Amino acid sequence: MASPLRFDGRVVLVTGAGGGLGRAYALAFAERGALVIVNDLGGDFKGVGKGSSAADKVVAEIRRKGGKAVANYDSVEAGEKLVKTALDTFGRIDVVVNNAGILRDRSFSRISDEDWDIIHRVHLRGSFQVTRAAWDHMKKQNYGRILMTSSASGIYGNFGQANYGAAKLGILGLCNTLAIEGRKNNIHCNTIAPSAGSRMTETVLPEDLVEALKPEYVAPLVLWLCHESCEENGGLFEVGAGWIGKLRWERTLGAIVRKRNQPMTPEAVRDNWEKICDFSNASKPQTIQESTSGIVEVLHKVDSEGISPNRTSHAAPAATSGFVGAVGHKLPSFSSSYTELQSIMYALGVGASVKNPKDLKFVYEGSADFSCLPTFGVIVAQKSMMNGGLAEVPGLSFNFAKALHGEQYLELYKPLPRSGELKCEAVIADILDKGSGVVIVMDVHSYSGKELICYNQFSVFVVGSGGFGGKRTSEKLKAAVAVPNRPPDAVLRDATSLNQAALYRLSGDWNPLHIDPDFASVAGFEKPILHGLCTFGFSARHVLQQFADNDVSRFKAIKVRFAKPVYPGQTLQTEMWKEGNRIHFQTKVQETGDIVISNAYVDLVPASGVSTQTPSEGGELQSALVFGEIGRRLKSVGHEVVKKANAVFEWHITKGGTVAAKWTIDLKRGSGEVYQGPAKGSADVTIIISDEDFMEVVLGKLDPQKAFFSGRLKARGNIMLSQKLQMILKDYAKL
Repeated sequence: MASPLRFDGRVVLVTGAGGGLGRAYALAFAERGALVIVNDLGGDFKGVGKGSSAADKVVAEIRRKGGKAVANYDSVEAGEKLVKTALDTFGRIDVVVNNAGILRDRSFSRISDEDWDIIHRVHLRGSFQVTRAAWDHMKKQNYGRILMTSSASGIYGNFGQANYGAAKLGILGLCNTLAIEGRKNNIHCNTIAPSAGSRMTETVLPEDLVEALKPEYVAPLVLWLCHESCEENGGLFEVGAGWIGKLRWERTLGAIVRKRNQPMTPEAVRDNWEKICDFSNASKPQTIQESTSGIVEVLHKVDSEGISPNRTSHAAPAATSGFVGAVGHKLPSFSSSYTELQSIMYALGVGASVKNPKDLKFVYEGSADFSCLPTFGVIVAQKSMMNGGLAEVPGLSFNFAKALHGEQYLELYKPLPRSGELKCEAVIADILDKGSGVVIVMDVHSYSGKELICYNQFSVFVVGSGGFGGKRTSEKLKAAVAVPNRPPDAVLRDATSLNQAALYRLSGDWNPLHIDPDFASVAGFEKPILHGLCTFGFSARHVLQQFADNDVSRFKAIKVRFAKPVYPGQTLQTEMWKEGNRIHFQTKVQETGDIVISNAYVDLVPASGVSTQTPSEGGELQSALVFGEIGRRLKSVGHEVVKKANAVFEWHITKGGTVAAKWTIDLKRGSGEVYQGPAKGSADVTIIISDEDFMEVVLGKLDPQKAFFSGRLKARGNIMLSQKLQMILKDYAKL
């Protein structure tokens, strides 16, 4: 058998412990070693009178059985005094059981102000005062267990108990918040709704039923919820007569009641009422985040169906004019410079790992084909979001604390340099009215000199700022696309680490929501969440790995819609569908099945259409002339060269830190061949060198060995073969 639950050394405060449920709790705690404060004002069940005998009798009973207890006779409205008794007597406070209560039953029309106020003062305010007095002590010792007492009257309602029911459901709301705020300090808070015989229930229940509902049948649940080994937090339980059940909220799938090109009307609500109230396939939200996370998805669905806003405000034109003024507003331009270190840090932040040999090119600057992950392009542009610039845009008088990153689009016009400095230009492309919120569409173009490198589109959803009568859709918004209705063609999974958000934020997203438990709790999350753009990076990396063999030159564009949050430590599962050069995908949390990125796709450059040479400001690469000449020379001496070399050499010629051209010298077959592009089979050695350094080597101004050891020339494969190539070029090319 498991060891019995003990409370040795724990200090437990039970309010209203002079009889009924409170007495049963106090006796049970003391029997298992707890040091108990027995609180009772000593009045009747209506809250009239005061005395010490009720608490004293229970203390005496505990002491006769060998336990330790002390009485307190203060009202729960004086919470500090109750907790002071615990601290003065036993030096600490570990458990608070908020049990004290009274009744003032009246039908609603007969409730007086006094009847209403005293019920709330004792039940709701009393629970608040006692718990607040103990809270800081529990935080300092990093331990606490709090139990709240609600009632079926609060959960379901009951005739004659409007005052009591309102207070009791308020206690549940108090508990739910304390459970969130106390979690990081190991303070758990739960609520019970007991059915038991007491001075209060004997007025509304038959005598034989009161006897059957003994307080002793409730106490075991209370002790378990208050034990240090119990991990339950934020739960609501009904209990009585030896039965215990847990309650939770349930919500229908509901219905969207707006129709195309029509205002929303009460008749539309009426016509959809059956669907609104249908609990088939109901969801069961457990947090405020789960309650609200579906709103963006619903709004996107409304959008895709072309449903118009509900224009009810006479002030709409004035509001709209302010937003119209913001459209086209250019934010101050800025520069984003980065080194190979930042590129590597980002790759690690989105899950690239040396465990996968093909990822080495993203995390090791000495890799022959070291590359920047394509989605690093969002890091380059995100300063426009991070520096608070949106709040300075005229006409955007929103509460940006309620802003959510709704969608993201990124397009690359050439692979990102391994390091560099890009100038970014940001503009408010459009503002859309979603009824319950506003979508701000912001375009950011990033340039190297005058050359456009990449383009980002951020879609920001601001909750609670809509309904101004603006347009709902925009041709400027890059559209999200639903995934195909068939099983995915490929699925890749990656477990995020508990430190994933802490690592990713080093790339520049310093939002405390992703690192600070206090901030996350205030935002309604049980702990810090992963950055949406981190999940974005994981997903894009999966697509690049699965369908482009990690070739960054094949990456053209990506569009995603953020649906739900991810917690560090969860496993990301990317499901992919290939349709031509577009890879549709959605990303799920494997542990829960929740879709966290939806309606997403990556566009790839066709393998046959990958540009092996990117035009630059300097015109054609000089190396192209050299390779052309080598090809011509091979026509006369090729057979002899192939006998000596018997190898395939692949060249990656870089310009500005990016591979600008690939050439292959095939000295293994026939009379040899030189052609532009990667090797048709496998290369024996691959050499990476800049166009400028290549010409220096060819002209004899740069020794290849010195170039290799200085890092200006990189090679992989059988690098000893490069010595043969050097000899052959000297003997036969005569350049």
